[in-house]
Amino acid sequence: MRRGSKRAQTLSEFNEQNFEGLLKVFNGTVEAIAALYEKRDPYTAGHQRRVAQLACAIARKMGLPEEQIYGIHIIGVVHDIGKIAVPGDILSKPGRLSPEEFNIVKTHPQVAYEVLRNLEFPWPVAETILQHHERLDGSGYPNGISGEAIILEARILCVADVIESMASHRPYRPALGKEKALNEILKNKGILYDPAVTDACLRLSSNGGFNLNCE
Repeated sequence: MRRGSKRAQTLSEFNEQNFEGLLKVFNGTVEAIAALYEKRDPYTAGHQRRVAQLACAIARKMGLPEEQIYGIHIIGVVHDIGKIAVPGDILSKPGRLSPEEFNIVKTHPQVAYEVLRNLEFPWPVAETILQHHERLDGSGYPNGISGEAIILEARILCVADVIESMASHRPYRPALGKEKALNEILKNKGILYDPAVTDACLRLSSNGGFNLNCE
């Protein structure tokens, strides 16, 4: 092997090892942040991880590259950390939230964005978390953006979050089940939820591609 080629190979291997090490650092940091939130709100301890798992499965079904899917996993694991600023009695309230209480809950994407926006990730972590409650028709929050102004990662996370939330037991209601959750996204395909993301989720379900284990 020529010296130049050997040097290039060595540099490539070094960069690959460094990148893998960087991913481990990112993953460790994210897991630590998630664990901090889960200690405060153990009721939803599994929610973020299930959303991350489903969002990655949807992204893979859409044929996205593995690097982007890894980023979606990172985002999913911490997507609700902004709720650390929401009083615990609101998060665990057994009845329906008042409009004032719901307005407090709706601050959590912005809170998370403010915490994460200055951290350098190779994926749009802060932006995706900020947008994951936005809806295709502009009816979501916090900024009421619509269509392709919502980044793809957020459109994927949105569907995964809705499915997991509806299929899981919540403080204010029992689990509604996976079928009702799937019917919700099908009914609002192209209205609230991205059609391509919805189709990928439905294909995933019909192929037995996910089991939330949350009912």
